[in-house]
Amino acid sequence: MFFMFIYYFLFSWNLAGVFGVDSVKSVSVTEGESVRLNSDLTEIQRDDEMTWKFNNIMIAKLKDSKSRFYEDNAEGRFRDRLKLNDQTGSLIITNTSTTDSGEYTVIGTSTDSTLNIFRLTVYANLSVPVISRDCSSSSSSSNCSLLCSAVNVGDVTLSWYKGNSLLSSISESNISISLSLPLEVEYQDKNSYSCVINNPIRNQITHLNITQLCHMCPDCFHCGSTEAVIRLALSVLVGVAAVAVMVYDIRSRSFQQKREQTSPSNNE
Repeated sequence: MFFMFIYYFLFSWNLAGVFGVDSVKSVSVTEGESVRLNSDLTEIQRDDEMTWKFNNIMIAKLKDSKSRFYEDNAEGRFRDRLKLNDQTGSLIITNTSTTDSGEYTVIGTSTDSTLNIFRLTVYANLSVPVISRDCSSSSSSSNCSLLCSAVNVGDVTLSWYKGNSLLSSISESNISISLSLPLEVEYQDKNSYSCVINNPIRNQITHLNITQLCHMCPDCFHCGSTEAVIRLALSVLVGVAAVAVMVYDIRSRSFQQKREQTSPSNNE
């Protein structure tokens, strides 16, 4: 008898953990989207009441199939953005914002029991990462330095990929910090590279065009290698020397012609 009691207790406790209030459902959406939080009821009776709370603050109630919204509660953040399904009592939040993230509880007031608990996370929209030539970095004669940058919106990871293989990544949860990740490739590299920024539900990708980005910076010599600068200087010196030789040759010929014209033989 004692063992049967223990078995019944453990079985009941397990059911409570699966179907009871301890079962918190995680929901994630991107900012601006609408989200539906279901009460898990197929139909409510006319006399039943249902209350929705956000972080223990009452925001909506369904009574006698009529919806009532407490728009001044929760600092007025849900004003004109809440809807209730009068058949099931499900809550719809439109035009979501990151400030909507939190815990939502639906309570059947007639039975005073919690029907569902949701943990909603609203992620900000991701910006498209930008790949640029890193002119502040000194590259070798065969390599090109690049930089992938993105505006951080919190809880994101910025990564470089070579094909489908991850090369490097950086993660940041602080929204006040912009992210940048360097990459060095060879000028003649034919592999495909991409920079990806992602959060748990979305990503944005920018593909690298090596031919377009990896060239000598037109406005700054230091973007190229030291060897390239030396070659440029030598080319300039050779050009100046060639001009000097031409000028000297022209002047020599002109002087010779004048000398021949003023010689005694010509006077006779």
